[in-house]
Amino acid sequence: MIVTKVTGVGGERSIRRGPDELIVEEPMSMQLDGTLVATTMRTPGHDYELAAGFCFTEGLLAGAPITGVRYCADGSAVDSEFNIVTVETGGRAPEPTPRIGNVSSSCGWCGSEQLDDLCARLAPLPATQPIDLDIVVGMPDRVLGTQGLFERTGSVHAAAAFNADGDVIVMREDVGRHNALDKVIGSMLLNPDHSVPATGLGLFVSGRASIEMVQKAWAAGFSTLVAVSAPTSLAVDAARRAGLVLAGFVRGSTFNVYAPERLPVAE
Repeated sequence: MIVTKVTGVGGERSIRRGPDELIVEEPMSMQLDGTLVATTMRTPGHDYELAAGFCFTEGLLAGAPITGVRYCADGSAVDSEFNIVTVETGGRAPEPTPRIGNVSSSCGWCGSEQLDDLCARLAPLPATQPIDLDIVVGMPDRVLGTQGLFERTGSVHAAAAFNADGDVIVMREDVGRHNALDKVIGSMLLNPDHSVPATGLGLFVSGRASIEMVQKAWAAGFSTLVAVSAPTSLAVDAARRAGLVLAGFVRGSTFNVYAPERLPVAE
């Protein structure tokens, strides 16, 4: 796209026309065994991972294995412009309730009652060896170096799974924070070289740690969630009940640990 670029101030100001790259944002409808379960605005790419990850983290699969993922349930993928993805379990997953409307940043959460429901659905995470704090503080720089879309457009979020050595296992970018995370989890679900639950692994997100991000990390079995920005109070409550290590404001050489309530003090 050609835009007007303004640089400098006053008499030093330069105005010129030049190219700029914008991130693509399109709607994608997700179906489970032919039933519409959500529509989200996403960056095209890794669409199968997004649909699989969403169905998994929202508890729609209920333990049923994914037998296939494909574009469009009953027509040509070209006709639907590759914007309809169906996750198939062969009817093994519970029949979902059809949904109307888009997935938004709030995702319909309304407070502690739904947190209780979440805790009833998900068991507390198993105790694992904590990830070294030096690894935690270094994750933003490690992930930033792999963000090709962000480098070109500056307008996408990132999520990444990493191991205890700080190695990035999977990184995904998307215009939506939740989509980037679902793509990471979906990739791990669909790739036989990876595994879910992601016991002992960490999950990095480039924005804030909302309750939805904690829910998805918990559902996938991650042991640590690292966020560049702040968590919400409900996210902290959920992380503490899950046994999920939650670090926020991870910038430079400092960060806050919100869950567990206290870090063990070395003697």
